[in-house]
Order: sequence, then C-alpha cells, then structure tokens
Amino acid sequence: MKNWSINTKELSKNKDKFAVWKLEQQINFGLDKRKIKVADLKKYWDILDIDPFKRKFLALFI
Repeated sequence: MKNWSINTKELSKNKDKFAVWKLEQQINFGLDKRKIKVADLKKYWDILDIDPFKRKFLALFI
C-alpha cells in the first residue's frame, strides 16, 4: 500500500496506531488484493474511523 500523506516509517514505530491506520486505509480506500484479518478487525473495531455504511456491512462478519 502506498500513501503519500503519511510518514509510514514513523507511524510504524507505534504498532497499534499503525495497525488502526492500515485497517482504516484498507477499508475506506481498498484492500489492494489483500485480506483483512478478522482478529485485527475485532481488536480495533471500537476505535476505527470508517464509513458508517461500511461499518454496518462489516459488522455482519464479526
């Protein structure tokens, strides 16, 4: 995944923040041919900032 607006090297130093950012990017802007781990989705579900309609859809799977 390529992102020009975030310094991913700096963000990756904090594993939780990086994981939340990565999940939000994958959900809101596309998966880039990768699957989301359900365990990660469940772990960070309450703090993810995602589209409400996508949240309802994903809630069906977790």
